[in-house]
Amino acid sequence: MLKWFEQVQDGGNIVCSRIRLARNLSEYPFPSKLSQEDGKEMLARLSEGLGDLGDMDGRDYEAAYLDELNELDRRALNERQILSPSLLDRKAPMSILITKEEDISLILNGLDHIRIQVWSPGLGLGESLKTADKLDDYINARFSYAFDEKYGYLTSFPTNVGTGLKATAIVHLPTLSMGKKFPSMLNDMGRIGVSIRGMYGEGRENYGSLYEISNQKTMGRTEKELTDLVAKVAVQLDDQERQIREMSLASHGPQLEDEVYKSYGVLKYARRLSMKDAMTFLSQIMTGICDGLIKPVEPCSVFRLMLGIQTANLQKLSDRPLDKGELDGARAAYLRGELPELSQR
Repeated sequence: MLKWFEQVQDGGNIVCSRIRLARNLSEYPFPSKLSQEDGKEMLARLSEGLGDLGDMDGRDYEAAYLDELNELDRRALNERQILSPSLLDRKAPMSILITKEEDISLILNGLDHIRIQVWSPGLGLGESLKTADKLDDYINARFSYAFDEKYGYLTSFPTNVGTGLKATAIVHLPTLSMGKKFPSMLNDMGRIGVSIRGMYGEGRENYGSLYEISNQKTMGRTEKELTDLVAKVAVQLDDQERQIREMSLASHGPQLEDEVYKSYGVLKYARRLSMKDAMTFLSQIMTGICDGLIKPVEPCSVFRLMLGIQTANLQKLSDRPLDKGELDGARAAYLRGELPELSQR
């Protein structure tokens, strides 16, 4: 069964989307104030109360205690966008319920008592919200939430109080992000209530040209209004990226095609690849497929490859720890094996 990130996109620049709901139980302190003993008690109660979750939605869930996983397994969950970076070193009792497709996960006693997360390929925020709300209602029928009539759902972080919702769309903007006005455009987004940040890289560098669009506020609007806002901005950025790329193709088509094929050639035959280089070339491949410059023989999720070349994933595929040089070699080998052949044009 395919993981959600293995599913091939429809050819657009909106790679995937996520709905996350933060909830806390009324009878326990927030996780940062919760004792080890009370944390274990709460997890036991949650595990028993959510035992028939799969019967409710017809999905297969796997359960695990996160505090019992080793560091590598936690890092791999973080790389696959399941576990927050701030939970990697947390020692308190935590557990996870996750579907085999990894599109739905519940983190218990992490940053909040319960965090529901639903991923979907492309722009699926509307359907993901329906799924998350269904899970939310199922849990709330069994457990009392910390809720205030004036402020809404109470959360560990004040920025999540209200709906407790974070809607996110990940967009690929390789051309738009190169423009001089792009930084100021990102700053202006705060005025309408959304934030945009790069997914990979340090400082102003963003390897892979992937950007996360999320709502900044969780109060004053409904869950649907916040979700619609993020979706609207994602569609607008997608349209702008398409327009710029269409103009570039019209004037520099052969040059752009050459760059895409060169990127493919490096990925297909290189023996060592740094994270930066691999992400940059994969971004070119994602662009080339979207623009019709190259066509894989078999459908290909480039985002799956971007997740696959992350450090923890490569370490898990190896039978021993790898140093930096060995990781670069393992990254190149992974891409040589996973990159699809191209159709003859």
